Amino acid sequence: MGKKGCIKCGSSDAGQKEVAMTGTGLSKMFDIQHNRFLVVYCKKCGYSEFYNKNSSIAGNVLDFFFGG
Repeated sequence: MGKKGCIKCGSSDAGQKEVAMTGTGLSKMFDIQHNRFLVVYCKKCGYSEFYNKNSSIAGNVLDFFFGG
């Protein structure tokens, strides 16, 4: 397996933040807690990937971002 890094530029300097997104219609009011995501982004080139916070991989998103 090759060196882990951003799939766009190869940098290993990544950040992570949690975001909430709304759906359409009534889900804007009622489903906000179900639309939480972790965003992992490359600090060098800005490439980003979104992961559902409720998924089983939420604790390992940096590994997935780097192809782990």
